[in-house]
Amino acid sequence: MSEELPQSVLFCCDHNAVRSPMAEGIMKKLYGADTYVQSVGVHNDLEIDGFSIAVCQEMGVELSRHRSRSFDEMEQWGDDLSSFDLVIALSPASQRRALELTRFFHLDVEYWPILDPTGLGETRDAKLENYRQARDQIAAALKKRFGDQDGAV
Repeated sequence: MSEELPQSVLFCCDHNAVRSPMAEGIMKKLYGADTYVQSVGVHNDLEIDGFSIAVCQEMGVELSRHRSRSFDEMEQWGDDLSSFDLVIALSPASQRRALELTRFFHLDVEYWPILDPTGLGETRDAKLENYRQARDQIAAALKKRFGDQDGAV
């Protein structure tokens, strides 16, 4: 069931290197500037994943300039978690962290069980296929939640 776009959305996952940057980029592509979109991780110990960059580039979503950041860094840099209307967690660990950080705020936290493609597949082609599967799950979840828009992927 699609709903009206929120004014701001924060995607989160474990490292802000695969799923949450893909979700951020795809949402920006699908819905344009109608919604302020950011992403964050529980940890910031990895850079953006090259396979994520490659599979998103296939659909016209640019991720190569993405810089990973953690919840803690987000707050240090002045982004207030309470300023987001919706937090979408893409991993169980990020859901726990988001719920912990938002327990005093009035905002919704949703959990979307998106495949973690890291470590899956033996060959480059097999790895890319797993990343495409995660990318496509994200795009489908966005369209299901917010409906189709002009930037349809």
